Amino acid sequence: MDNETRIETQTSVGTRIDIVSDAICPWCYIGKRQLERALAALRAEGLEFTVHWNPFQLNPDMVKEGRDRAAYRAWKFGSAEKAKEIDARIQGAAEAVGLNFRQDLMTRTPNTIDAHRLIWFAGQQGVQDAVMEAVFQSYFMQGGDIGDHAVLADCAVTAGLDRVEVLAFLAGGLADQEMRAADQAAREAGVSGVPSFFLDGYSVFSGAMPAEHMIQAFRRGQQLLREKAA
Repeated sequence: MDNETRIETQTSVGTRIDIVSDAICPWCYIGKRQLERALAALRAEGLEFTVHWNPFQLNPDMVKEGRDRAAYRAWKFGSAEKAKEIDARIQGAAEAVGLNFRQDLMTRTPNTIDAHRLIWFAGQQGVQDAVMEAVFQSYFMQGGDIGDHAVLADCAVTAGLDRVEVLAFLAGGLADQEMRAADQAAREAGVSGVPSFFLDGYSVFSGAMPAEHMIQAFRRGQQLLREKAA
């Protein structure tokens, strides 16, 4: 655990996991599944954690309306062939944790700031993880344009939120600057790739590592935090 790399949190020592992620990051969804397995095993040992999702934009300069995914990724990765190689590797990793990504349905690379705003809003309502799951599922399994407010509202409804209330929130500007500031704060804390995992504000690891490795990392991290607090 890197004591020099941390983000600000408000919680008791060793109980809070902060995940810095982007809603269009496939490794973040894969990492979520690995984390769920890790937390179930840790819970059986009597170790309880709360999980909080924090914003990061893989494409911070993306236009508001998003872009054609195939064309954008061919540009980003240098060629369509390279993008397909990356997609094949991602598909295999997703299937290994029980996720069936429908990359054939994914036609848009969206701007994700409104998705992050919705995830923040869901956190205020106590359903953040459920909305995060719904947003991931919409994008990776249904090809949903999660830059579109109607699509985001559909995600929110699955978690029990009111559609009209969500659409009114998204139509405004609440939390926009806060999400951009949190993105910048993560970069200043040393985050350069996602998912990145923090325990009580301290960096633990980055990447969608196997659940067994996550278990070891969180055990070790919690022990170090207990020693630090003693």
